[in-house]
Amino acid sequence: MKAKRTILTMGVTCVLALATARSSEPPAKPPESAQKPAEPAVPPELQAAAIAVLGKDAEVLAFGDLAKTGNQQVLVINRIKKTPPNTVPGILLTRATILSQQDGKWSELLHVDEHLKNTNGFLAATPVAPVTGWRLQYEQNPEKGLQLYFTPLAQPAGGTLQTIGVRWNPKVKRYQSLDRTYQNFLGETPMIEKVRSFLR
Repeated sequence: MKAKRTILTMGVTCVLALATARSSEPPAKPPESAQKPAEPAVPPELQAAAIAVLGKDAEVLAFGDLAKTGNQQVLVINRIKKTPPNTVPGILLTRATILSQQDGKWSELLHVDEHLKNTNGFLAATPVAPVTGWRLQYEQNPEKGLQLYFTPLAQPAGGTLQTIGVRWNPKVKRYQSLDRTYQNFLGETPMIEKVRSFLR
């Protein structure tokens, strides 16, 4: 009986010693392939196009075949330098654009300042009152391409605080806003009620 207890005690002691030794080992480093790759550098010609449209504070967020059209596109913003009080940090901006290169020439497909606009006019769901700052979230869908979500940083005068989804519409070949389900495209309006501009 005594021998059994001694063997049991020795067994427990060995297990505890092994567990302690294993827990004191430093954690294994993840394999090199599992580490996040560095962001690719922005080619100088893309940075130059961004600066030509949004000025020296232009920041390129994404570039490549963003809309799955076969053409080079660039998502550019003017980031808000100081996060406003009571605002959750993120991609906060005053202006944004999507530029497209075709046959060596750059054109603007989407323009965001106080309103959301494409080449045909103001995107549906854009607040009538000027928006002086936006929060941007975006993702690259392997099938549908770049998907953007713009939310005003403050409730627009006379409007509601809602997130506006924007995506490339391959049928009409331009960026358009989406309905509340983010599935169906909405149209544009060529003019919006005249409002005073606060961005200078």
